Amino acid sequence: MGIIKIKTAEEVELMRQAGRLAGAVLTETGRFIKPGQTTREIDRFAENLIRDGGGEPVFIGYRGYRHATCLSINHEVVHGVPGEQTVKEGDIVSVDVGVRLNGYCGDCAATFALGKVSPKAEKLLRIGRDCLKAAIKQARAGRHLGDVSHAVEALAEKNGFSVVRDLYGHGIGRDLHEDPLVPNYGQPGEGVELKPGMILAIEPMVNTGGWRIRTLSDGWTVVTEDGGLSCHFEHTVLITEKDPEILTWSKTKM
Repeated sequence: MGIIKIKTAEEVELMRQAGRLAGAVLTETGRFIKPGQTTREIDRFAENLIRDGGGEPVFIGYRGYRHATCLSINHEVVHGVPGEQTVKEGDIVSVDVGVRLNGYCGDCAATFALGKVSPKAEKLLRIGRDCLKAAIKQARAGRHLGDVSHAVEALAEKNGFSVVRDLYGHGIGRDLHEDPLVPNYGQPGEGVELKPGMILAIEPMVNTGGWRIRTLSDGWTVVTEDGGLSCHFEHTVLITEKDPEILTWSKTKM
């Protein structure tokens, strides 16, 4: 593990601004999505919002990626590539948004239900949201990364679901991905001690079936190995002397 960066007060304020923009884009994109749209149309909508807000889409150019968002449908876990695929009634669509504003990054995600979805999908989204909330509650100075990770794993498995073990949350700041890695499984009291000024992108990825995943031939789209549904919820969170602060909070239904 590399150096874990503690942000100054000035950096924290810049991170708040980036987080607010990312959260607002996620909110509006979630409201925009309707059956019959292509994922390319959804991505362009989000990109325009980012640029209109004075930011830049940090995903574009990241390891050769060409789009402002990742849009993952049903059994797609993360990193779904926007294109001509059409979303339809009954789908669940995960939207992952990353922005850079004034040199700092904000990163957040949510999974949205299009119209009436199956009871299993409804429960998955509810538990996925609750897993993120439970993890954030553990993101306090003096606790450890294992406390955050275990909160996700315990709640997901209690409800008959699994958490993806091969992908992680992460630190965030000037770079989209910084140390430390934030797994969605672990043991309480283990791992890095959390300190004020640390900023983490906490992102549960929860599956209805097993936790194993694979990457499609496009080199990006990650899907569940068994074809089960998957959801993805994420916030950028500041560790403080008191309660954790959600930098990407928005009025989206999460």
